[in-house]
Formats: sequence, C-alpha cells, structure tokens
Amino acid sequence: MKLEEKYGQILLPLITPYKGEDQEVDYEKYAELIEYLIANDLCDSFIVTGTTGEASLLTFEERVKLMETVVKATQGRKPIIAGTGCASTKETIALTKEAEKLGIELCMVVCPFYNKPTQEGIYLHYKAVAESTTCKIMLYNIPIFVGVNLEPDTVSRLAGIQNIVGIKDEAGINPTQVTDFMLAAHEIDPDFAVYNGDDIMLLPTIVQGAKGLVSGGAHIFGHEIREIFKAFAAGDHDRAKDLFVPIYRFCKSTGQNGRILPNSIMRVAIEAITGIKLGHARLPLAPPTEEEMNVTYSILKEIGKL
Repeated sequence: MKLEEKYGQILLPLITPYKGEDQEVDYEKYAELIEYLIANDLCDSFIVTGTTGEASLLTFEERVKLMETVVKATQGRKPIIAGTGCASTKETIALTKEAEKLGIELCMVVCPFYNKPTQEGIYLHYKAVAESTTCKIMLYNIPIFVGVNLEPDTVSRLAGIQNIVGIKDEAGINPTQVTDFMLAAHEIDPDFAVYNGDDIMLLPTIVQGAKGLVSGGAHIFGHEIREIFKAFAAGDHDRAKDLFVPIYRFCKSTGQNGRILPNSIMRVAIEAITGIKLGHARLPLAPPTEEEMNVTYSILKEIGKL
C-alpha cells in the first residue's frame, strides 16, 4: 500500500499540552485534544512528538508516554506516525523501538540535529535506524532547525532501503526541493512519497506533486485544507487560492517578532478555538505577548474562526 493511501493528505502533528508552573505534560488534555480532532475530522493521521509537539523539549520518557496515550486514545480510528528523531543515532533507534513495541508502523525521523553531520553521516544514521526496526521510516528534512539539508542525492540513496518510504520537507526553505526529492527517488522507488511540511507552502507544493501536508495549522484549518486539496484536484484553482489565503495569513502571524517556531502563538490560538487548556510552550520558547495575540486573534475573528 502506498504511504498516502493509508495516511492520507493531512498529517497533523499533535500539540503537546502542559500544566502547572513546572510545565508537566498533561496527558489527559492530550487525549481530550485527540478526541476533539477525531470528532471534527480535522486530519487523516496523527503525528506524535513532531516539531509542533515540541519533541526536542521533551524527555525520552515523556515521548514514549505520549505515544502510549495517542495509541490508547485513538483506538485505531486514525493512523499514527511516531516522531522518533533524536540528536544521536543510538537514542533514535531506542525511541523507534519503543514506537514499534506499541504497534506504530510508521516513524518520522528528523535529520540529526545539533551535530551538523556530513551527508555520509546522515546516510549512515538513517540506514542504521531503518535496519534496526520493522517500522517504515519517513525522512524529515528541516534544515532551519537541524543545521544541515538532506540533499537529493542522499535521498536517492536512502530510497533504495526497503522500509524508507517517504520524506517530509520543510519546503519554505527551498520551495523547489520537493521536485528535487521526487526526481531523486522516482527511479529507485516510484511509490516514494514526498510530503510538504510547511502550511504556507501548501499551494506551491501541491503543484509540484506533493502527496499531502504535515500541518500544525490543521488543528484549526483541517476542513479548509481538505477543501483546498479537493478544489485543486477538480481544477478550481481560484477556490483553492481563496481558501488558502486565510491559512497563509494566520500562519504568517504566528511568526511575529522573529519567532521561527510558531508554537508559542499557535498553541494559544488553538486553545482559544478548541476550548482545551494547552498551556504555554515550554521554555526556552517565550510566551506570546498581548500585542502578538491581538494580531493573531484579529485575523481569526476576521475569517470567522473566533
């Protein structure tokens, strides 16, 4: 089965709720959020401990418990993808094995961060992870955070490993690399799936043939994103554009004042719309200012979300 046939077009990286001044993970609110998202059919699949879930700010044990929580809360109603990438290959393998024990079949593995490995190091990392598990592996390229780009030639090599089946690309950094990845992998594995991981690049990457979107914004805009895919497939490009512009405006507002990770503003907006208490992002991500939230709230009110 092709990746997109099981996991769909809208892959939602779950936000991680916190409680109290010490910002302990709130697993009950996590389950509540999952139930809300399923009841409102805002996505096709869940990603647990991705970038939107603040994986780099969670302990190993917290990430495993979040996986356990999503498996229990979902009860097979939506496919689950586990974000298992860590700075070291050893820890990535260990976390991937924990996902495998829970019956999760697909792991999204971010490029090793902080170390800035060479392309050979990246290849050997993914090869070792893939060989350690029966899970399928989705590569995850996000050079703005990890410091290195997963180059198309390396993706071509990795596509030859049987259980490496696709890639999520943070396309806003290099808008045409989606095409580069598809060209690099096609002859090796015609079913190799390329997903866009940047909400504001939804339309440009649909045109390039991306199979879907990994979208934190789907917590709020899941229905609109689904309609954009339908409109584009039907050739109604004006409707696709009209639906896209409000999402674009919202997502741009979450990057105010040089914020690279949108979580601080986005999670407060999600809380306001869902009514589910999520708490502020974990430090060192600073809470949003009143001025920042006024900008974002005004956009949400203008487009009828608040």
